[in-house]
Amino acid sequence: MIPLDIFADPVCPWCLIAKAHLDRALEARPGHPFMIAWHPFQLNPTMPPEGMDRNAFLQARFGAEADRVHAPILEAARVAGLTLDLAAIQRMPNTTDAHRLLHWAGIEGRQSPVMAALMRAYWREGRDIGAPQVLAEIGAAAGMDGAMVARLLASDADRDLIAERDAHARERGIRAVPTFILDNHYVVSGAQPVEFWTGVIDEIAERGADRDEA
Repeated sequence: MIPLDIFADPVCPWCLIAKAHLDRALEARPGHPFMIAWHPFQLNPTMPPEGMDRNAFLQARFGAEADRVHAPILEAARVAGLTLDLAAIQRMPNTTDAHRLLHWAGIEGRQSPVMAALMRAYWREGRDIGAPQVLAEIGAAAGMDGAMVARLLASDADRDLIAERDAHARERGIRAVPTFILDNHYVVSGAQPVEFWTGVIDEIAERGADRDEA
C-alpha cells in the first residue's frame, strides 16, 4: 500500500470538493493502492474557541467581496456533483475539536467516514461542527462510542497533540489546504480533478506491472 496523507479542514470548501473528486477516482479504481490518512490543518487558526457568526466572519475577512467568493465554490461543487446549502450555515466553528474527533477516528480506522460526515454536517446540513454534542453524534453515527467521544471532548485530551501536528505541517511548508503528500514524497495541492487521480493510480499500477515483468 502507498500512503496518501491529506491535510485538510472540514470547513474548507476546496477540501470538500477535492475529497469528492478523489472519492470518484477511488470508486472508478477500486483496486487503488492508497492508504489514506487525514491530518489536521486549521483553515482559521485564530478562530475563537466558541466560533463566530458566519456572516460576520465573511464580512470581516472579505468585506464587500463576501457574496462573490461563493460563486466559484458553488460552480466547482456543481461540477463535482455536490449539493451545498450555504444559507443553512450559521456558525463558523473553531475546528480543533473536529480534528480531535478525526484523530480518534483514525485510531479506530474510521477517519474517512468521519471526515465525510463532518463535511456533510457542515456544508449540507448547516450544523455547528464545533459543538461537542454534534461531534459526539457524528462519531456515534460512524460507529464510534458516542459517550466516550463526549467525555473526551469535555477534557483536554489530545488538544496539544492537534496543535503540535498543525504547527508541524506549517513548519514543513504547508500553507493551504487541501494538500496531499503521496508516498511521503510527492506533494499535490488543491482540488485536483478526478482524471488526475485516476491517472496517478493507473501510473502506479503500470509501474508495478513493469517491475513484476522485470
